[in-house]
Amino acid sequence: MPAADAAERTTLLQRIYAPVRTLAHEVAKFGIVGGFAYVIDVGLFNLLLYGGILTDRPITSKIVSVAAATTFAYFANRFWTFRHRGRTHMGREYALFFLLNGAAMVISVSCLWFSHYVLGLDSALADNISANVVGVLLGTLFRFWSYRKWVFPALPADVSDEERAADVELAERDASTPI
Repeated sequence: MPAADAAERTTLLQRIYAPVRTLAHEVAKFGIVGGFAYVIDVGLFNLLLYGGILTDRPITSKIVSVAAATTFAYFANRFWTFRHRGRTHMGREYALFFLLNGAAMVISVSCLWFSHYVLGLDSALADNISANVVGVLLGTLFRFWSYRKWVFPALPADVSDEERAADVELAERDASTPI
């Protein structure tokens, strides 16, 4: 009987740990994708604003840089970070992804606007800290939560056992693959 108890405890621990492991991998992959998107965003923002293309247009520069970074992030998150989660039509996901990134962009641009125009902190350093540190941090928290909730949701309870088993197998394979 002790072997059966040990097996039950092991199974229970595996059931408890599996969602935590999956979440940890999602967070790590989301962070990696976000890091690359951040480089695209910040690099393009500075190139546009200080490279002579959109000089003295910090808001326009930020909107363009966020749009480019968002396009990259959608495809990387869909096909890598959240590939084991529920799927809907790509057009729906892409539109929803951009809508939620629009909300996150409003968070980032609001930080930049407040710092630049209300507080009068209009140096290159102040613009970068407000838009690319404070704004990106707040926007990232919102994005991770909203992507998991609406864009790449967990499989619904009424999914067939075969579909769920295939999804779990993919998640476990992803979780056992080094990041």
